[in-house]
Amino acid sequence: MKPKKQNGEFLFLDKAASRWKDFWGAFGIMLEFIRGFRRLHFVGPCITVFGSARFKEDHAYYKEARRFGQAVAQTGFTVMTGGGPGIMEAANRGAKDVGGHSVGCNIVLPKEQAPSPYLDLMILMDHFYVRKVLLLKYSYAFIVLPGGFGTMDELFETLTLIQTQKINLFPVVLFGKDYWKNLLAQLNDMANVGTIDQHDTSLFLLTDSVEEGMAYIMTRLKEKYGQEVKLPAFKNRWWLGEKAFITRRQHFIKL
Repeated sequence: MKPKKQNGEFLFLDKAASRWKDFWGAFGIMLEFIRGFRRLHFVGPCITVFGSARFKEDHAYYKEARRFGQAVAQTGFTVMTGGGPGIMEAANRGAKDVGGHSVGCNIVLPKEQAPSPYLDLMILMDHFYVRKVLLLKYSYAFIVLPGGFGTMDELFETLTLIQTQKINLFPVVLFGKDYWKNLLAQLNDMANVGTIDQHDTSLFLLTDSVEEGMAYIMTRLKEKYGQEVKLPAFKNRWWLGEKAFITRRQHFIKL
């Protein structure tokens, strides 16, 4: 079934095309990457929160995601999400509750696309794989709340990149023991059969506590980086079309 609006990703992945069309499709993807890199170059160290777009603000998971957003912002990290409703909105909202910084990498979808109103910076894109790279590239930890196919995709891509040493051994927190219990059983089965290693099941913390999750993240980051996470102080290059997110933002976090 074709989507009502044929977006760039649909057209690019639909079928084999002419060399010329494939070239322009790949060129468009490259431009989307570059636009994302330029906009996010100045956001400072981030922590990304993944989760369902379908939870409303009266849901317990929404409330916990908001608490995570508050806790992340209070450490000095920027809260990064997919920029949509539900868990994403809650985390971004939590950051703004405490005067923190909040960014979103939103994507064109037939539904559940509307950007959160709690964003300092929002990037809109067509391609899921561009979005996932951006959500990973600027973050030092990942918090995963209950979600559907998209959240599972983001979780397993993150774990795969850690497992294969494509990215650092960043802390990953899964929130909601009851929700994730069957997945944890599946992972243990996979380890027992040998499709993953036993130690792969320890690449994340499973918890029902925002406080425990944040303590785990900060402890792991201290073990890796010492007393601070620090980035170079990048300059805004107007001739590259760069617009600094927060021009006076300090690019280090005391741990």
